[in-house]
Amino acid sequence: MNIGVETEKIEFKKTTGELREGITSLASMLNKNGYGVLYFGVKDNGEVVGQQIGDRTLREISQSIANFIKPQVIPTIEHELVDDKNVIKIEVRGSEKPYSAYGRYYMRSADEDRELSPTALKELMDRQSSSDILTLIPSPVQALTFNKLKIAYVTAGLTVEQATFEDNTGLKNGDGKYNMMAFLLADENDISIKVVTFAGKDKMDLIKRNEYGGTSLVTAIDKVLDYMESINETKVTMGNHRRTEEKLFDMPSFKEAWQNACIHTKWDKGNPPAVYIFSDRIEIISTGGLPVDLNKEEFYKGISKPVNSKLQKIFGQLGYVEQTGHGVPIIINNYGKQAFDIMDNYINVTIPFNYEKKSIIGIDVDNEISINEAEQRVINYISKNSSITIRELVAISGYSDGYIRKMLKSLKEKNVIERRGGNKAGKWIIIMQNRGETL
Repeated sequence: MNIGVETEKIEFKKTTGELREGITSLASMLNKNGYGVLYFGVKDNGEVVGQQIGDRTLREISQSIANFIKPQVIPTIEHELVDDKNVIKIEVRGSEKPYSAYGRYYMRSADEDRELSPTALKELMDRQSSSDILTLIPSPVQALTFNKLKIAYVTAGLTVEQATFEDNTGLKNGDGKYNMMAFLLADENDISIKVVTFAGKDKMDLIKRNEYGGTSLVTAIDKVLDYMESINETKVTMGNHRRTEEKLFDMPSFKEAWQNACIHTKWDKGNPPAVYIFSDRIEIISTGGLPVDLNKEEFYKGISKPVNSKLQKIFGQLGYVEQTGHGVPIIINNYGKQAFDIMDNYINVTIPFNYEKKSIIGIDVDNEISINEAEQRVINYISKNSSITIRELVAISGYSDGYIRKMLKSLKEKNVIERRGGNKAGKWIIIMQNRGETL
C-alpha cells in the first residue's frame, strides 16, 4: 500500500535505523511550519514496508526526541497497522522556534532538510520574536462559531460583514485553518478561567472556586469583572456628622490588571490567567513574564509591547483596552510598584484590600460577635429554610462541603445557631438575630 508523498510537513523513514535523520526532519518541519509528522516503516516513495517494534522501541524514540530536539517538544507517538504491517507515526507541534536537532538548525524545503546558515538562523529568530504566535498555532478544534464575538462587535457599534468577518479579524492561519486566537474567542472552548477564594491569607483553606471559562474570552472577561464588582463592598463610616465611604478595593486597578492578564498572557504555554482572592488581597496571575524587548522600568512607565498584537487589536476595537499603556501607571499610582511581582515566566499583580472584610452580628454594642461574609450567607440561608441540609447548603452557596461544616461548627461555638433534632428531621435555630452588617 502507498500512503502518499513526502511534503514540508510529512517525512518517511524505512526503519528506526534512520532515527537520527528522522529527528532532524522533525526539527526542520517545526522550524518551517510549527508542525511535522514522521513515519517509520515507509519508504521515501510512500510504500508501506513495515517496522519491527520491540518492547522499548517507542520509548527509545520518545527519549531521543526529548534529548536531541531543543527546545524540548512532547511528541505524539502511535503504533498503527497498515495492510497488516507495523508503522510508527510521530507527530510534533511547537511554537518556540528555532528548534535544533543534535545542536544544528534545519529548515524544511519541499521534502528536504536544509541546514541553516548563521544569517538565515538570525532571520528566523528575528521573525519569530516579532510574529504573533496565537495566529500561527492551529486551533485544537476546527468546528468553531463566533456569535458572541460578533455580538460584542455590534454592541460596540461596529459593522459585522458575515462573509469576511473571520478573515478580517485574523481568526485563520496561513493554511486556512482556525488558529489559537480563534479558539480563545469562539463561543465554546475548553479553556478554564477561574476565580478562587481562600478563607485566609494563604492557600491552605479553599472555600470557593468559580469557573468562567469554556466560552469566548470576551464573555469570560466580562463575567469575572461582574463577579468582582459584586464583591467590592463599601465601608460606610459615620462620625462627627460626616459620612464617608470606601470601597474594598480599587475596581479600575483590578480591571486593568485582569484585562492585561487575559490579553497579554502567553496562551501558547497552556496556563490561562487566574484570580485568587484572599482575606486581605486579590492576586491576578498571568503566564509569560515581560516581552524580551521590554525591561521593568519601561514596563512601569506604561510603555506598551503587546505579546498578542492581533488579540489586543480586537479588544481595542471592542473598547476594552487602549495601546497607551495607561493601565500599569494606574495600578502603580494606587498601590505602588510592589503590586507587581515580575518573574521570568509569570507576572503576579497584588491588589490589597483597603480594610479588613468582615460582617458582624451581636446582642449589643459591648458584646459583638464577628461573622465573616461566608458565615453570614449561611445564616441567611438557614433563616429562610430551617430544615436545610449540608448538601443543600453546598449546592446553593458554591462552597465546599468541608468549608460548610467548618462554618456551621464555628457558628455553633459562637452560640449564633444550634441544631435541634436528628440529622433527618432536625432543624437549625438562629439564636442571635442579625442586627445588620458592619464592614
